[in-house]
Amino acid sequence: MITIIAAVGNNNELGKNNDLIWHLSADLKRFKKVTTGHTIIMGRNTFESIGKPLPNRRSVIITRNKEYLQEGCVVVHSIEDAIALVEREEQAFIIGGAQIYKEAIQKDLADNLDITKVHESFDADVFFPEIDSEKWKLTSKEDFKADEKNQYDYSFLSFSKAI
Repeated sequence: MITIIAAVGNNNELGKNNDLIWHLSADLKRFKKVTTGHTIIMGRNTFESIGKPLPNRRSVIITRNKEYLQEGCVVVHSIEDAIALVEREEQAFIIGGAQIYKEAIQKDLADNLDITKVHESFDADVFFPEIDSEKWKLTSKEDFKADEKNQYDYSFLSFSKAI
């Protein structure tokens, strides 16, 4: 099973200048909880914004650069190569960035979407693709109010492919 996991603003904002726009403690904790023990697939820019392989996860980096190597990670040169690496795994996650999300959705490679919706609009330069309600069914939603550790109201949304 392949799950796309992302945090987006009101207008599907993902980030700016190769960095997150916000830091929500609850979102980071949830990301760690659901991805630990699994493979995470990402583009090179996303990996470089993180800066290192995340503990207790296999990191797969997609890049067109045939010379690119990263210690502690698997490097592949297409999203199809990344998906082939995880086809026997029970669960793997696509964690970004925008280009990888777009390609995965266009090529119908994911089974689920795990979205943190940050209820605010932000200045951004990368965006998550629109979620097509004909293709994706909302299966759960949890709403939360801002607090001392989370600056904005947010929701955890889970989608599965519509049948």
